Amino acid sequence: MSRIQTVKKSGPVIERRSIDFVPHAERHGRPFGQFTLWFGANMQITAIVTGALAVIFGSDAFWGIIGLFIGNLLGGTVMALHAAQGPKLGMPQMISSRAQFGVFGAVIPLVLVIVMYLGFAATGAVLAGQAVEQIVPTGHPALGVIIFGILTVLVATLGYKYIHLLGRISTIVGILGFSYLAIQLFLKHDVGAVLGVGGFAFPTFLLAISLSAGWQLTYGPYVADYSRYLPANTPARRTFISCFSGSVLGSQWSMTLGALFAAIAMPKGHEFLDGQVAFVGELAGGGAIAVLMYIVIVVGKLTVNTLNAYGGYMTILTSVSAFTRQLRFAPWVRFAYVIGFITVSVIIAIFASDDFVSNFKNFVLLLLMVFIPWSSINLVDFYLTSKEKVDVPALYDPKGRYGAWNVPALLTYALGIVVQIPFLAQTMYTGPMTEVLGGADISWLVGLVVTAVVYYPVAKRFSHPPAEMVYPEDLDAAPVASAVSPTV
Repeated sequence: MSRIQTVKKSGPVIERRSIDFVPHAERHGRPFGQFTLWFGANMQITAIVTGALAVIFGSDAFWGIIGLFIGNLLGGTVMALHAAQGPKLGMPQMISSRAQFGVFGAVIPLVLVIVMYLGFAATGAVLAGQAVEQIVPTGHPALGVIIFGILTVLVATLGYKYIHLLGRISTIVGILGFSYLAIQLFLKHDVGAVLGVGGFAFPTFLLAISLSAGWQLTYGPYVADYSRYLPANTPARRTFISCFSGSVLGSQWSMTLGALFAAIAMPKGHEFLDGQVAFVGELAGGGAIAVLMYIVIVVGKLTVNTLNAYGGYMTILTSVSAFTRQLRFAPWVRFAYVIGFITVSVIIAIFASDDFVSNFKNFVLLLLMVFIPWSSINLVDFYLTSKEKVDVPALYDPKGRYGAWNVPALLTYALGIVVQIPFLAQTMYTGPMTEVLGGADISWLVGLVVTAVVYYPVAKRFSHPPAEMVYPEDLDAAPVASAVSPTV
């Protein structure tokens, strides 16, 4: 079987591709770049807060950490399966949803993805803004959020190559900073005594699993955006392992620290709950070393917030292009969309700072209900029904193979959301099955399994995948092996 020939080059300073197919002559990079990107993106303060939530909402620190690890493994597997699609498809993650939902039908989950990006960008900006304010005191907390937003716009506008560069920087900075925090934690506190407090409680254990699984699963709609430039013949297992290990290791490290921080702070009056960034600075030792830790926080948050802005911009373009049929956009369009996106997220951040931790917990768990069915449908179709064969040009044509609307898939998606409702454990609503389970939220697991079981026979009957992978003609006239499945 023929291999697609690629020319590995880094491309222009400012990325010129957006939602269009990345020609094989422009593919470059190695799977290890996925490790550093996702490790660095998870070495950040919001992941620490997520780990702390497991303890703050009732879990024992030891069992909370175990639950967080299980959730990271489960969610990281789904996340990395999405990442492995990137090199083969050569396009943003949500464009591939058109193969399941139709060119117009895919806009429905796309709108929900945009909301997700805005939510994470806004909640992340709250904590990053606090860190910026500690580094450069202005007397106005909102200015820290605005400064952070400007930095995000800069990197997201430059594009793919600089996002990966930031991931490498964040990996190094995160390892140094978080290692120092861990050492200080063990030197200043009796961590062993904290781990021995309390006992196993099934509902809070499941809550810890849900928090970390939700953290990983919400990467699914954009993780392939950052692997799509890899050569098409990159072995899928290498992409999977790189993304999986980077994301799971980075998030588990951060969440473990968060669980321990919360357990240490709880007897002292919820110090961590009241001010996460200030707590980290105090633990670091105050003074200049605290400022360095605030810089670590800003770098980590900048990495993941750039992913949100970049992914949000491409998701908006994907929605718009479904109706306009436009495939390529100039770099200035990215700049305009990113500015608009970050402006909205900054406004949300400024007005959503109060009661941040509680709102964040509910936000993460709510996202699970929405995105679990999407992930299940996308993965079942790609790996089990289509057998990793996609007609890429048809993804841009509502009159093509995938059509405008795939009603059976959309109905299955709706079912996947509805079946979770009785199992929800939200502040606004607690399902009857949740009460039977003692307050444990397993809605994400129900949605994952039920959607997959229902969708598989539906896809076998209604989907019409190509016999081989079909690529578009290379827009730059570079040699491309069309209708050839790359060796992986």
